[in-house]
Amino acid sequence: MPEVPTRRAGAAGEPAAQRPVALVTGAGRRLGRAVAIRLAEAGWDVAAHYRGSHDEAEQLCVQLRELGVRAEGFRADLADEASTRELVPSVARALGRVDAVVNNASLFEYDSAADFGGASALRHYRVNTIAPVLLAQALHAELLARGARGCVVNLLDQKLWNPNPDHLSYTLSKAALREANTLLAQALAPQLRVVAVAPGMTLGTELIDEARLRELQAAGPLGQGPHAEDIADAVLFALRNPAMSGCELLVDAGQHLQARPRDFAF
Repeated sequence: MPEVPTRRAGAAGEPAAQRPVALVTGAGRRLGRAVAIRLAEAGWDVAAHYRGSHDEAEQLCVQLRELGVRAEGFRADLADEASTRELVPSVARALGRVDAVVNNASLFEYDSAADFGGASALRHYRVNTIAPVLLAQALHAELLARGARGCVVNLLDQKLWNPNPDHLSYTLSKAALREANTLLAQALAPQLRVVAVAPGMTLGTELIDEARLRELQAAGPLGQGPHAEDIADAVLFALRNPAMSGCELLVDAGQHLQARPRDFAF
């Protein structure tokens, strides 16, 4: 079976039918946007998934098309199983094929052991664990149907190697996805490789502004980063390397080496 192309493709000059297609969830913003741009620069056509960020996804697609690749936006609510199951088939119908899924979209709401509840846990589990498994399942079926091979990249979090109890439901859902990364790599081979990329604290949040972000990163083992481009490069590396499956890449500038009793925001 043919593997996803591993060479550096010439985006503008390569016929569309020969370019690989990647579905990036949560592509309109933040890390998803950086990943989509990096893949387009490397000659991948991009299916930009979004839920509520329609305008951002459309602006991204315009930018990607200027790089000489095809780019289309696809709306889906990853908390809804039927909507999630339809996403890969929709991309295949529109773009002719799907070679990779980058499970970037995540629900990230704060809770702790004191206010943990089933509703919060289930919200995180549906988006952060169930949806990536369903998308891997759908990609596997699409690859089998056309006798091809492909790859799923699951974005985790460095805090799984350096745990603290903040964001409890989010952390539990990402821990489950880490285990699913191994199980799916076993179950869906050889058609599908499954690789995890675990970013560290990369972008500012509502709780951490850019000045505080730079201060925290400077206090890390490497004194800088990681940057969104570093995460995107790791995703592209995983997609290109046909010998990688069931493994995890920490791209956190060594942040997992520093034990913390609380999240960075605290």
